[in-house]
Amino acid sequence: MGALHAGHLALIRRAREAAGPDGTVAVSIFVNPIQFDRPGDLDAYPRKLESDLEKCRSEGVDLVFTPAPDAMYLPDRSVTVLETSLSKTLCGATRPGHFDGVCTVVLKLFNLFRPASAVFGEKDFQQLAIIRRMVRDLDLPVEIIAHPTLREPDGLAMSSRNARLTPDQRNDATRIRRGLEAAASLLEARPGATPAELLEQARSAIESPLNRIDYLELVDAESLQPANDLTQAALLATAVFYGDVRLIDNRLLPSG
Repeated sequence: MGALHAGHLALIRRAREAAGPDGTVAVSIFVNPIQFDRPGDLDAYPRKLESDLEKCRSEGVDLVFTPAPDAMYLPDRSVTVLETSLSKTLCGATRPGHFDGVCTVVLKLFNLFRPASAVFGEKDFQQLAIIRRMVRDLDLPVEIIAHPTLREPDGLAMSSRNARLTPDQRNDATRIRRGLEAAASLLEARPGATPAELLEQARSAIESPLNRIDYLELVDAESLQPANDLTQAALLATAVFYGDVRLIDNRLLPSG
């Protein structure tokens, strides 16, 4: 959605690997209005198109698609893509309609670009899982490539929203990753640790007077349903508010 940072550039480089030197790498930059559940978040989302285009040029991108909202959505549009299982937890539970907007715009982009492959970051693990499910269920001829989350030197997941944090909030936000890692360390030290214990370990490290936890959940890494045990690989995921800035992160946990 723009305000490109090093994490986005890593996706572009992975796309070039997939396309090869003679293939075409296309980037869409579009702040998609129908995936925002809070009008204030849409209005405040950073928009830096000129610097974004320069970064794309420096990475050898062949085509950048920057449509206006009214070019993507007709005033009387009446068709939306709905996902009814993977979107019920995590961000989907706290942001009504968000993934309907994501699925709709991604399907439209796939129809417009007809790509052989598309690269998505693992930072939004739920989005990645839902797009994969949409591709599977709708028989879309596109390979979905996942790219690991890129982080700042202090561990904070790279995000366009980080630029909206105050210096104190930016400092404090490093506790998000530390909390997820604390739970992973507890599981490594005590393989029999329960989901409740892991969540409490993470929560105690993440909470601070500067933030508000939107959700902190342990879910099955495939179904994204609540994990009652750790017999299967699980995902520890969180969304944390600093003021009106919402940051997400996750940590995969191996099965016991």
